[in-house]
Amino acid sequence: MTNTLEINSVNTNYLVNKYKTPLLVYNEDMIEDRIDSYKEHFKSSLFKTNILYASKAFSCKYMYSIVNRKNIGIDVVSYGELYTAIKAKVNPEVIYFHGNNKTADEIKLGLNYKIKAFVVDNLGELDDMENICKELNTTTNVLLRMNIGVEAHTHEYIVTSHIDSKFGLAVDGEATIEAISRISNSKYLNLSGFHSHIGSQIFELDGYYAAIDKLLNLCTQFDYPLTLNLGGGFGITYTDADSPQSIEETCSNIIKYTENKLKELNIEIDQLLIEPGRSIVGEAGYTLYTIGNEKKTLNKHYLFIDGGMSDNIRPSLYQAEYSCDIANKINSKKTNTYTIAGKCCESGDILIKECRLPKAEKNDTLVVYSCGAYGYSMASNYNKLTIPAVVFIKNGEDKLIIRRQSVEELIERECDV
Repeated sequence: MTNTLEINSVNTNYLVNKYKTPLLVYNEDMIEDRIDSYKEHFKSSLFKTNILYASKAFSCKYMYSIVNRKNIGIDVVSYGELYTAIKAKVNPEVIYFHGNNKTADEIKLGLNYKIKAFVVDNLGELDDMENICKELNTTTNVLLRMNIGVEAHTHEYIVTSHIDSKFGLAVDGEATIEAISRISNSKYLNLSGFHSHIGSQIFELDGYYAAIDKLLNLCTQFDYPLTLNLGGGFGITYTDADSPQSIEETCSNIIKYTENKLKELNIEIDQLLIEPGRSIVGEAGYTLYTIGNEKKTLNKHYLFIDGGMSDNIRPSLYQAEYSCDIANKINSKKTNTYTIAGKCCESGDILIKECRLPKAEKNDTLVVYSCGAYGYSMASNYNKLTIPAVVFIKNGEDKLIIRRQSVEELIERECDV
């Protein structure tokens, strides 16, 4: 038996030798399987359904090409994400543009591209949308983002629907009444539905049920069927402490609850949308690091790696937890307790506070699991570190998707002195 980890049948020693570290590796077959599972189980005989990939989890042209191939939609939250989608030839009829402070340039790009809909966050944004549509003599669909007041059981930084959240209109507030009135009287805006997003890394469905209740109650005011978007936030496994529901269970329960509620209220909806991002790419991603120096203090035994908070800010930002192994000693007995620390000049650059591993040696390869979401997309050049390369593996074949940033590229936008 080999003592080296394989990712989708590709040896990690081979990957490290070919691409160097830090390296983000995706199992493309796993991504496709998870999309297929969402498509299979998120269906209803009472209304249309669609899956929108949440771009912010991880976006690049190749990821959007998978979305195209699998015939699902996307949500974008910036000019850059929309521009990348355009370059990847994503069908504008499946693009929804989110955000609480869209610029005029972002709105114009979406209008010129004729995307499916904008998700409008506040009254000021509604004014901007109306004025720009008037300027361009065009119309667009909008969904109103609602703050439904549901606090998901997750870290405060990734809860998005508490009463004082930066996102959305209070579901029973005066601003919501005004927004609906403005859109109803507009020649340029068409209210096609409502959106909510209660948070991220959520394991229980009660919050989604509460969102369905509140959004459907809004729908009772209209004489035509609307689109409801429940957002994403479906949890994944980072450590043994996590117990997410399966995609099949999540989808079937949400569909069943919505169908029953529609019958109870005696109304119809046109379409139900969800926006999985992390749950599509998260567990499919692995980060490979090279172990460098180690150090023992009074209470800790540190292993230092050649990356850190510059390529994965989540542990420092909101105490996210990960699991890891030594990839070239994958079946060796775990005898030592370590703290995994990055190379950034910050005392908070701790990737994993405590883990059990085989005895580590310099130049061993550390693999950190479930790194596919919000690692690369939140990476930075802090300490002038370069952005890692990204490799996808499909059917046992590796392919470079994003090349490693060079030090020349690191300073190419700087003016000469």
